[in-house]
Amino acid sequence: MGIVDTIIIFAVSLLVGGFGIYVGARVATDRSGSFSRALITALIGAIVWGIISFFVGWIPILGALLALVVWVGVINWRYPGGWGTAAIIGLVAWFAAAIVLYVLALVDIVASGALGIPGI
Repeated sequence: MGIVDTIIIFAVSLLVGGFGIYVGARVATDRSGSFSRALITALIGAIVWGIISFFVGWIPILGALLALVVWVGVINWRYPGGWGTAAIIGLVAWFAAAIVLYVLALVDIVASGALGIPGI
């Protein structure tokens, strides 16, 4: 896989992750913010998820749980409403990204995976 392929995969993955967070924010808050806000949130979330996973991801259950809490914390920091709202945004984001990736995989456009959405 070349650099162009890597950039395309990164961009599609980030767009899907950002879309998921955007949909989650629209569902969970009165003010959803812009799509660019969701993209930045997805990027920051992916970075902190990666950092936490690198340092404690090897610890069974605790590592993944800590990374998930930090990812929800990024959403909480970027959107109004508190931890409960951030968790709802994250859950809806996960479902929205999973649906988009499923449809894209059905038509052989991408393999499943989204930057900024854990576990997809």
